[in-house]
Amino acid sequence: MSSVEIEAKTKQEAIEKACKHFNLTEEELDIEALGVISTGIFGLVGSKKVKIRVTPKKDNSVEVAQEILKKIVSLISADTKISAEKKGDDIILNIDGNNPGILIGHKGKTLEALEFIINKAVNKVFEKKVRVIVDSENYRQRSEESLRRLALKMGEKAKKTKKTVTIDPISPHDRRIVHLALKGDHYVQTKSEGEGLFKKVYIVPNKNED
Repeated sequence: MSSVEIEAKTKQEAIEKACKHFNLTEEELDIEALGVISTGIFGLVGSKKVKIRVTPKKDNSVEVAQEILKKIVSLISADTKISAEKKGDDIILNIDGNNPGILIGHKGKTLEALEFIINKAVNKVFEKKVRVIVDSENYRQRSEESLRRLALKMGEKAKKTKKTVTIDPISPHDRRIVHLALKGDHYVQTKSEGEGLFKKVYIVPNKNED
């Protein structure tokens, strides 16, 4: 994005206009004060305005996340490639290597650990919150589809037995998938409980629904 010059009665008003123009926060903009200009006749009569030049800061969060993951993965498995892309507000990092099983781990535990570390590291660098997703061999998509099927199956069980059904402790990412899978089902509700990163998900039938 290129720079723009904005005029307003006050500097803060000019900054607010800039944020709206770029659809970014003040922290994501480089702001240069250009001084005060007069809108009156010969600069003697009339009101004055503040003028600023605004340029969006370069978002290098993708490159930072990619580089951190490269350094970590190189210690685990040689000859791996890390590809990166931005999808909306999320950063997707994909690991391609000769031994994906080591990087994925049992039930994706290694991927989850890598993702946790990368998110902590990247969010420490940037002022705004960045969500990083780490994947390998399309494991995330396959896992999510399987988890959605499990959530729907457990939801049906809860409705049929009219008893709470529990899903063993899972990561925040996986809990979100379960909650979303059953969000539109008015016959059950979901809640997470437990200590630490991994928590159980409870699928509770609504008593007031027939």
